[in-house]
Amino acid sequence: MHENEISGMIVDAAYRVHRRVGPGLFESVYERILRYELERRGLLVLAQHPVPVIYDSIRIDEAFRADLIVENKVIVELKSVEAIHPVHQMQVLTYLRLSGLRLGLLINFNVPLIKSGIKRIANGID
Repeated sequence: MHENEISGMIVDAAYRVHRRVGPGLFESVYERILRYELERRGLLVLAQHPVPVIYDSIRIDEAFRADLIVENKVIVELKSVEAIHPVHQMQVLTYLRLSGLRLGLLINFNVPLIKSGIKRIANGID
């Protein structure tokens, strides 16, 4: 399955979650519900997955924890904040570079309309 197809399924699931529970919950609640929705669709989902980073000759086993990694191809960073800031987008881009993955979604559930809370971030793909 291609990253774009997977991201379409993630966005569809995020719409469903937001429509059913709305804004205002903790990020951890959205993470669990979105994971459930994605797994229901038959997708492999890793939650709070530790990602190692190698810097020169040292290996840092848990450089960061990805909120969700879907099908080992798409990183999903979840937020439940008043506003997405440029640093949030840079965070996802850094995660992509360090993990070797090419596509990430930044999803903020704390918005009136979920479409305004979804940012697609690519590293080496269109």
